[in-house]
Amino acid sequence: MPVEVKICGLRDRAGVEAAAAAGARYAGFVFFPRSPRAVDVATARALAAWVPAGMGRVALVVDADDSLLDTITHEVAPDLLQLHGHESPARVAEIRARTGLPVMKALGVAEEGDLVAIADYLPVADRLLIDARPAPGAALPGGNGLAFDWHLIAGRHWPLPWMLAGGLTPANVAEALRLTGAQAVDVSSGVESAPGVKDAARIAAFVAAAHAV
Repeated sequence: MPVEVKICGLRDRAGVEAAAAAGARYAGFVFFPRSPRAVDVATARALAAWVPAGMGRVALVVDADDSLLDTITHEVAPDLLQLHGHESPARVAEIRARTGLPVMKALGVAEEGDLVAIADYLPVADRLLIDARPAPGAALPGGNGLAFDWHLIAGRHWPLPWMLAGGLTPANVAEALRLTGAQAVDVSSGVESAPGVKDAARIAAFVAAAHAV
């Protein structure tokens, strides 16, 4: 089975079509206003219509309130919610129950001690996203183009499906997959020509490199 690839931060039809044409498994839409990749609900609804059958639609939120979650759920109809804020395990469970959608909790890693928190989310999440922990004072919780030391998770196994993120590019994704054993990867800035501007050639190269492992 090929590695699953999520292209996150899609903002226009061209990006969605490039991700689909490359063979990505997921299209990610960011609902976080401070991100250069942010889209509003109306834009995301229009883009979701261009996501082909068999490709999952992922809504990325950061500490979203119930009102925003309800709006996204009803207007965009995502297949998966990505929680990329400081959501507690209790909040993750609450969101999962409220929306009826599977949830993927993002957890930042910079050192071995950061891995301890993963256990708290195993009973309440459907998937995990193991990402690079943002630097202190960073404006964004993800999409910063930073990688963490992949040796920290080499050989580790969790009972939930999980995705690797953080500083991945067409040039290093194969190495990251071989070292960590990940079966799914998430990329945003690594396939852009400028912040928020997806590059079709880089998307194709990234997916090809991931699938070749």
